[in-house]
Amino acid sequence: MEKQMMMLKRILTKKKGGKSLKKAFIATLLFFAVILSGCAQEAKETQKEQAEKKLSGEIKVDGSSTVAPITEAVAEEFQKENPDVRVTVGISGTGGGFKKFVVGETDINDASRPIKDEEKEACKKNNIKYVEFKVGYDGLTVVVNKENDWCKDLTVEELRKIWEPNSKVKKWSDIRPEWPKEKIVLFGPDTDSGTFDYFTEVIMGEEGKSRADYTASTDDNILVEGVAGEKYSLGYFGFAYYEQNKDKLKAVKVNGVNPSVETIRNGSYSPLSRPLFIYLNQASLKRKEVLAFVKFYLENAPTLVADVGYVPLPDEEYLDQLSKLKDVK
Repeated sequence: MEKQMMMLKRILTKKKGGKSLKKAFIATLLFFAVILSGCAQEAKETQKEQAEKKLSGEIKVDGSSTVAPITEAVAEEFQKENPDVRVTVGISGTGGGFKKFVVGETDINDASRPIKDEEKEACKKNNIKYVEFKVGYDGLTVVVNKENDWCKDLTVEELRKIWEPNSKVKKWSDIRPEWPKEKIVLFGPDTDSGTFDYFTEVIMGEEGKSRADYTASTDDNILVEGVAGEKYSLGYFGFAYYEQNKDKLKAVKVNGVNPSVETIRNGSYSPLSRPLFIYLNQASLKRKEVLAFVKFYLENAPTLVADVGYVPLPDEEYLDQLSKLKDVK
């Protein structure tokens, strides 16, 4: 292209006679023909490159209902940039999600607790290599109905008394005598939930130890509606679900501390603060769309984790997670 431009310049700067003008005109036509041909070729190559870079396929995610709002927000933003990639996000609970993950049914498992030893063994048995990524922090939130004007604070000991197996707490007055002599209606995560595992471990001192006579669900939205619809109810679930439903619910202080972004971040909302994770099937990284999605997830987590109501990691921790992803490749 550059040679043709120089040639045209030489022709046009010569003395202008009839023949010279004719030659110049022909040269100009040839020059622009070459330009147009080159542009067409470049456009064709650009389209080819874009087609090769365009992502498509399906990414399967399941697991924690606590982590799901983060993953759903990431998936929504990712699909805006990559409309040919379908990201499905199931909510089977952390444990329920791991049952699928350890046999290779999903690419990613959302988890509100670390993977258990038996789940690690199942992965090993099925030749599933995985990578753990921390994506944010949560504070399990104890909630009551909006009309509840008596329960503003509970101690860990009182929570244990309410939720222990064969609990004698049947009425609110069984917790404190001055409270209403009305039946307490309980809502909480089911046994497949990582939130259930974490709550029972830190409140009861033993994972899985809990009374069974309560309304249980893997879906935190069902728990929200249950507490919102019953004046004498009490429940617990992830902080983001409380943040999204403040108009329907009241948060209860635990040991005098309110759950908030600040108290979860600084650790003063103890012992109910915890990290949140995603687990990635390493084999799935061979697919470009999965690698791009996880990279997008970690790069955008600082904003999206906060947007859905959880607490982001410090920036340097997200950089560490991205370095881990790079090392896995």
